[in-house]
Amino acid sequence: MVVFNALGVPVFDVDQLFDLAQFDLCISLSPSQINRRKAEGMKIIRLEDAHQLPIWRRPAALLLLMAIAMPVAFSTWSALLNNFVIDVADFDGSDIGWLHTVREIPGFLAIGVIVIIMFMREQVLGMVALIMLGVATAITAKFPTMGGILTLTMLSSIGFHYYETVNQSLQLQWIDKKKAPQTIGWLMAAGSGATLVAYLLIVMTWRTYDLSYNFVYMLSGGFTAIVAVFCLLAYPQFEAPHPQLKSFVLRKRYWLYYALQFMAGARRQIFVVFAGFMMVEKFGFKVHEVTALYMINLVINIAVAPLMGKIVWRFGERRALLFEYFGLICVFLAYGGLYFFAWGVMIASALYVIDHMLFALALALKTYFQKIADPKDIAPTAAVAFTINHIAAVFLPAGLGYLWLVSPPAVFALAAGMAATSFVLALLIPRHPAPGHETIFQQRLMAAPAE
Repeated sequence: MVVFNALGVPVFDVDQLFDLAQFDLCISLSPSQINRRKAEGMKIIRLEDAHQLPIWRRPAALLLLMAIAMPVAFSTWSALLNNFVIDVADFDGSDIGWLHTVREIPGFLAIGVIVIIMFMREQVLGMVALIMLGVATAITAKFPTMGGILTLTMLSSIGFHYYETVNQSLQLQWIDKKKAPQTIGWLMAAGSGATLVAYLLIVMTWRTYDLSYNFVYMLSGGFTAIVAVFCLLAYPQFEAPHPQLKSFVLRKRYWLYYALQFMAGARRQIFVVFAGFMMVEKFGFKVHEVTALYMINLVINIAVAPLMGKIVWRFGERRALLFEYFGLICVFLAYGGLYFFAWGVMIASALYVIDHMLFALALALKTYFQKIADPKDIAPTAAVAFTINHIAAVFLPAGLGYLWLVSPPAVFALAAGMAATSFVLALLIPRHPAPGHETIFQQRLMAAPAE
């Protein structure tokens, strides 16, 4: 029954809104699509109607829960990884390189998301991937051999990379362009806050209660899986206003975005794989010390990430990325200097923290793409971008693992060169990117007088 208020406007309860939204969607769907959605038994609601829902059931709340759940498993896995593989499996630089090569293979195959979303909604795929990440993390310590660690690394990586592909797509579809930098910054801060709680518990209890790797992995992975199941069951399926293409998209006008993604993936791998490994191998960091360092990063990130979002909003993607890449050049050169000068552990720790702070500016690359993209290209391009981001990541860790055995400073010098290449590419971003105005070359063509 429909009830009208004093102004003659119909008032609906939440269930009626779900039914109306589903009816409006169904009139534009084919019979097979309608039957599939009925079979799925899902509540579908349009984004523009989501403000009628309770705050905790809106898209922003779902993105927040996802931002909290994912890093608890992934960051805990990362924090314990170097100590775990050295203590349990006696890994060396080459072994850790191979582990990260295996970890990055699913990222290279993230383009498979395009095939999966032909049969499964993006939102559902994101939750299923998050559950896989949590479960794989939970049982990591159950298989303390080279083969077991590599197998579970592959499974958790499939969950992580497919989740991140979908998560990036949903953020860009659901968040307004004007609010995107600040909103994404707050989501990053929320993830850092959740991870901080997990790390704080590790630091306070690891030595006091003689915790095992198995207990910590089970707790963190289990938390992520449980939250993902809750998100899957408690939230309706949100329908963005622009239907996404479910086909391979590789557009010439996105070439600069692709190039920056490639360089970001190559450069980031060196930090992820070797910076933490250096802290354990060269400076002898223990689990609680590595975790304490991560906690410092998180505390700073909680404060800095929203600020970085505001910086991107205020100064634009071009200036933000130029600042990030220049800072990374300095940081990687200083990493190499640790092997030539007696700078000690405090300098190494400071560089690690600065590196993490600069990484928060990477959100500028997301908002740059959001500004230049055709809205229907967001989902397929997110998958393509993840694949491009991981091209170098598949072979670099293993290859550089062998270089690490010969000369660790050479690895960081190579990373500095990659950051310099990214800096040059960022110079091509216009001050106000938009469709048809993706690089400064288009700006000059538009400014040229007609003949």
